[in-house]
Amino acid sequence: MSQYVYMFSEGDRDQKDLLGGKGANLAEMVKLGLPVPPGFTISTDACRAFLSEGKVPPEVRVEVTRSLRDVEDQIGRTLGDSEEPLLLSVRSGAKFSMPGMMETVLNVGLNDDTVQSLADFANDERFAWDSYRRLIQMFGKTVLDLDSELFSDALEARKDAAGVSTDVDLDAEQLRGLVKDYKEIIERETGRPFPQTPRKQLDMAIEAVFRSWNTERATLYRRRERIPDDLGTAVNVQAMVFGNLGETSGTGVCFTRDPSSGHSGVYGDYLPNAQGEDVVAGIRNTLALAELKEIDEAAYRELRTAMRRLETHYRDLCDIEFTIERGHLWMLQTRVGKRTAAAAFRVATQLVDEQLITMDEALERVTGEQLGQLLFPQFDKEAKRSLLATGMGASPGAAVGAVVFDNASAEAKKAEGVDVILVRRETSPEDLPGMIAAVGVLTARGGKTSHAAVVARGMGMCAVVGAEDLAISVAERTITVGDTIVSEGDTIAIDGKTGEIYLGAVDVIDSPVMTYISEGLESARAKAEDDDTRELIEAVDRLLQHADDRRRLRVRANADTGEDAERARDRGAEGIGLCRTEHQFLGERREYIERVILADSAETREAAIMELLPVQRADFVELLEAMDGLPTTIRLLDPPLHEFLPNETELAVRVALAQERGESGEGVERDRVLLDAVRSTHEQNPMLGLRGVRLGLKYPALFGLQIRAIAEAVVELRGQGKDPQPEIMVPLIGSRRELHLVREQAEQILAEVAESSGQALDLPIGCMIELPRAALTANRIAHEADFFSFGTNDLTQTTWGFSRDDVETEFFPQYLDNGVLTISPFETLDGLGVGELVRQGVANGRSTTPDLKAGVCGEHGGDPESIHFFHEVGLDYVSCSPFRVPVARLEAGRAVVMTGESSTA
Repeated sequence: MSQYVYMFSEGDRDQKDLLGGKGANLAEMVKLGLPVPPGFTISTDACRAFLSEGKVPPEVRVEVTRSLRDVEDQIGRTLGDSEEPLLLSVRSGAKFSMPGMMETVLNVGLNDDTVQSLADFANDERFAWDSYRRLIQMFGKTVLDLDSELFSDALEARKDAAGVSTDVDLDAEQLRGLVKDYKEIIERETGRPFPQTPRKQLDMAIEAVFRSWNTERATLYRRRERIPDDLGTAVNVQAMVFGNLGETSGTGVCFTRDPSSGHSGVYGDYLPNAQGEDVVAGIRNTLALAELKEIDEAAYRELRTAMRRLETHYRDLCDIEFTIERGHLWMLQTRVGKRTAAAAFRVATQLVDEQLITMDEALERVTGEQLGQLLFPQFDKEAKRSLLATGMGASPGAAVGAVVFDNASAEAKKAEGVDVILVRRETSPEDLPGMIAAVGVLTARGGKTSHAAVVARGMGMCAVVGAEDLAISVAERTITVGDTIVSEGDTIAIDGKTGEIYLGAVDVIDSPVMTYISEGLESARAKAEDDDTRELIEAVDRLLQHADDRRRLRVRANADTGEDAERARDRGAEGIGLCRTEHQFLGERREYIERVILADSAETREAAIMELLPVQRADFVELLEAMDGLPTTIRLLDPPLHEFLPNETELAVRVALAQERGESGEGVERDRVLLDAVRSTHEQNPMLGLRGVRLGLKYPALFGLQIRAIAEAVVELRGQGKDPQPEIMVPLIGSRRELHLVREQAEQILAEVAESSGQALDLPIGCMIELPRAALTANRIAHEADFFSFGTNDLTQTTWGFSRDDVETEFFPQYLDNGVLTISPFETLDGLGVGELVRQGVANGRSTTPDLKAGVCGEHGGDPESIHFFHEVGLDYVSCSPFRVPVARLEAGRAVVMTGESSTA
């Protein structure tokens, strides 16, 4: 028969699945011989059985009886005793911390008889009746599901009648009256009196804690934190000890190190003559933990010994709750403490220096997400600010600048040395020049995976999206929020973490860790304001360097220009995994592509192509020079065709107006020809239409131009003694034959350039795997490919049938609320679906070519959780935005140490 109930002495910290986090840590403290009030844990198995069957298994009640008698024997008090009654706390405790999400019932065991016994034992009438009213109030809300306002109203009425403002001012007689009020509420609302049998109170409280696993707030919290719904919660039943039995009693919370900075020392709060909830509620000002030494030196020294022992045992920062009852120290709870990102890095390296953990273990103690937090600039907390509106924080950071509404204004202001924030209803690829010129982006529409959000994150730029309160008029050059009007040129500030938008400037402070990443350790040390900052920088450097030593995955960057490539290289990128060449043809250059598309003969098209050749060659020379000696994957053109042509509606209006006015001339005729071309190439779903390899097969001159430009750039740079290492990548491949046709064209062009230059040009030619069919037939495609790069953005779109630019604002909120998704699959890779295609694609490709190089260049290449998956499936590299390169380096190292692998680096 299964065991459902475990005394604290029967468990340990490794049993969190069974005993929950709280129960496992209580058991561990008992094993260490620390003074823990006796108690027992009802396992998560019992909770799952309750949730499945709708009732507590009968074996649980039998085991609770045996365990309860053991507790009574240990503490020398009995539940329901008329002289020295045992009171119990009944608390939830899941495997993962869910603070405040589930229920707790305190003072279980009090009734009309034992309340007087408690008063005599404590020599305090008020304490006893206050404990009793707290039990009834908590029991009514938690166990009986009554509206908490019923009890709050009764409390307020008693305070008004007594002429006091807080409940601590009510005396024993007034609290006795409040207990009477509460009992009347329960009988009126439920038709039954408050249960006077202590054991019945306990059984009902245990069942209530089980039920609380599925409360709305607990369910929502699990979805947000991505905690599985089927874990269940344990229940911890423990003897109550009291810190409110006079000046020799008290309660407190302490940390073995400062959770804010990570520094060693005495950190915590103590409150004499108080219960634990009083510390949390802030009813009275607490004392610094160090002051306990003056109040009760013996208890203080015992606590400090316990703190040191726990930190040594857990080998980490510990968060501890304790109570002193008439001079006797009781340890109520411990756990590995939460900490700031800065503290995480400091504590990890401090523990290495103290020889409590290894460097591998230190690497496990920090995360890429924490490193990312240390990289973003921040607003000065002391700065004054005026809130205008709030949207969705899409790309963390802080930005202050003048409002602009289009590319031209953004670029003009930047040329004048003015920081600007690009404000749009929503952005499109056409806004890229303006985004490049801006320090931040603000949109009224869109979600966290909209164009603005994705591009801003990739650029390491602050972005706030979906600020629906903004009425944006591009024509009038204004933003209106209520009665407030912000005009172009006015200054605003946006916080990409909180989504807050402020009027006027707010001072921004640079991240010292960002200075380290950009300029190196010595420069960052020299600029550090104090020893704390210097210590943080050195801690980050040590852990990042260790991650580089341990990781197997290489880390490349997505970069389209020489400037981006240099920035990526400074941050540790080992090559470029994706150069999106279509970005090189937006803005003024778009006219070149228009001429190619509109050409009415081979000669005209050839002439248009020849105009583009020197431009593209210069782009690739700049890029390859910045990445000299490192692999540089250049993706051939992959835009939906409509992005290279004018907007159909605007063009039709111009043509119609010109016709109505009888206008003629070269410009009018060009607009007419353009309109015909736009209409002839119109697609209902351009993202699944004429793009990628399909565009290259329809207009082979476009791909031919780029291949020739790459080859000639290589020849030019080799002539300068450099070592360019381009890799030609064909996008949106779905079949082997598609890649064969492009490869055939590429090899012919490379041979021509090789012959004319006298240089061998054996450049790798590979493809993107971004369609399910490509992953499933990768064994065939690998015959034509020198490498694979998984384009997980499009692979996610085509696997789910989602449009990244539309779905988040349309139905993602409902999907998240209903648990269909726990996070956007465009942020973290969908391992079960899209991930399985990646896994199969790698395996299929390497079944043909065992040493096939494979990487990933989608947005997921910089996502910490996704990086661990890519390591597991055996990819060779990830590629991400330059800003996220340090995060990817750290997580790639963590992926090795967390799986216990040996380093091959």
